[in-house]
Amino acid sequence: MPTPAIILIFMGVSGSGKTTIAKLFAQKTGAKFFEGDDFHPPENIAKMHAGIPLTDADRKTWLQKLRQIIVEALAKNEFTALTCSALKAKYRDELAAGDARVKFVHLTGPKALLEQRLKNRRDHFMPPALLESQLATLEPPSDALTFSIEKSPEEIVTTLIHALGMQD
Repeated sequence: MPTPAIILIFMGVSGSGKTTIAKLFAQKTGAKFFEGDDFHPPENIAKMHAGIPLTDADRKTWLQKLRQIIVEALAKNEFTALTCSALKAKYRDELAAGDARVKFVHLTGPKALLEQRLKNRRDHFMPPALLESQLATLEPPSDALTFSIEKSPEEIVTTLIHALGMQD
């Protein structure tokens, strides 16, 4: 499968399936995968674990780390899938820095489905109680490839591959 020099950022609120879908996409396409949550500083993880929403100041260092991954991947011409909630337009602007090779895949769905997924999740620092603050913070992108999480990860990835003009 051809590997275009693009970065796909799988975005959305907690429980939207960013990791599951981005990993599956990377497996099917050969894209390099990065889990954005792995780059949160310990203080951010502690705050979220305690049910305290992150502020813009809390996210600053994290977004800078993710931007560095993007810069390095583009410099190496690496086809990359990265997860990041990217809830605000200014976060997406910081991550993309005006580079058209950085594209967003917005995963969205009904609040009830998101709540159910979060309640069933184990071993994750993001408590279901923070979903409401994430939904309130979310500024839906107008220029992202948007998919409903009511479809299966396989359906979403297949549709995304076709939307990108890649062979499945």
